[in-house]
Amino acid sequence: MDRLDRRGRRVHAAPMTPRADLEAALAREPRVLLACLPTPLHPLPRLSAALGGPEIWVKRDDLTGLAFGGNKTRQLEFLFADILASGADTVVAGAYTQSNWCRQMTAACARLGLSIALVLVHGQKGARLQGNLLLDRLMGAEVTIVELDTMEKLQPLLDERAEELRRQGRRVYVVEPLGLRANVLGTLGYVATTLELADQMEATGHVFHELWQCGANMQPAGLVLGLKALGLSTRLRTVTSIRWSKPRDVDIADIANATAERLGIPTRVLPAEVGATDDYIGPGYGILTEEARQALLLCARTEGLILDPVYTAKAMAGLIDAIRQGRIGADRRVIFLHSGGTPALFAYAEDLGLERA
Repeated sequence: MDRLDRRGRRVHAAPMTPRADLEAALAREPRVLLACLPTPLHPLPRLSAALGGPEIWVKRDDLTGLAFGGNKTRQLEFLFADILASGADTVVAGAYTQSNWCRQMTAACARLGLSIALVLVHGQKGARLQGNLLLDRLMGAEVTIVELDTMEKLQPLLDERAEELRRQGRRVYVVEPLGLRANVLGTLGYVATTLELADQMEATGHVFHELWQCGANMQPAGLVLGLKALGLSTRLRTVTSIRWSKPRDVDIADIANATAERLGIPTRVLPAEVGATDDYIGPGYGILTEEARQALLLCARTEGLILDPVYTAKAMAGLIDAIRQGRIGADRRVIFLHSGGTPALFAYAEDLGLERA
C-alpha cells in the first residue's frame, strides 16, 4: 500500500518485516542484560473514569529495575555490549544535571565494574545535590558541571574530558549525546520492546488504538519502527520534551531508518508516522508546565501512579488534552508508556504547589 509524505506526494511503503525475521535480527545484536523484563501492562480504571474515557492502560517501563528503573535501561543493554567489546574501562557521557540517561548509565557502569565521568549541563535544577544528580554521586560518578545554552554544544567538552582521562592511562569510550551510533544502539532496545508489547496486547484480548509516550529520539524511533515492522495497527503518539535545531519527527524517522538498515530489515519510517507534537513542551526543556503539574497530581491521586515532571507528566498532559478536546473517543483504548524518570521529581518539590494545598 502506498502512503503520502508530508508534502502530499505518494511514496511506496516499505514492506513489513515478519516477526521471526525481526526476532532473528535482534538476536544477532550483542546485548548485556540489565533490565527486569517484561514490565507490566495494566489498566488505569480510576484515571479512565476521571477523564470520561477512553480506556487507558499503562506500560510500566519505570519498573525496569536499574537504579529506580526507566526507559534508558532497555537502550543501554545494546550500548553497553558495544562498550564492553571496545575494551574500555571508563565511560565518558553527558546530558543535563537531572539526566535519567546518565543516572542509569552510571548504574550500569557500577554493575559492570566500569568507571564513568559525566559532563553535565547546569540545566533547570543546577548543581543541587538531589534527584538524579544525587544518585550519580552516590554511585561513584566523576561529575563535572558546565554552563551551556544548548546540549548541541556538549560534544567538544566530552572529547576534552576523554583526552584528559586517556593521558592518565584510562581506556575511554565516549558516548556521543547526538551521535548516530549511540542512538541506533539505544533504539534497538525499543524495537525489542514492541515484541514484548505485542505479546502483552494479544494476551489481553483487546485492540489498542494509540500508544502515547514522551521522547526525543531513541524511544520513539524504536517504537515506530517496531510497530510498523510488525504491522500493528496501534498508532504512535509522541510528545516531545525538547526543541533542537533538527525537527524531532525528521530526526526520529532518520534514527529509525538507520536502525532498520543496521538490522537488515526492509521496513522504513516516514516523519509523519512518528506522530510528534511539541505543543506540550511549554517554556523549555525541564520546565514544569501547569498542565503537566495537573496531570502529575491527577495520576497520583487516582491511581497512585507517580510521573516525572520532565517527560511523563508532559506526555500525560498531551493525552489528557486530546481526550478533553474530543480527539480520542470514549470507545478507544490507549496505552500510556511510563518511561520512568521519577527520581527527578524530588528536584521539583517546590514547583508542585503542594505547600498551598
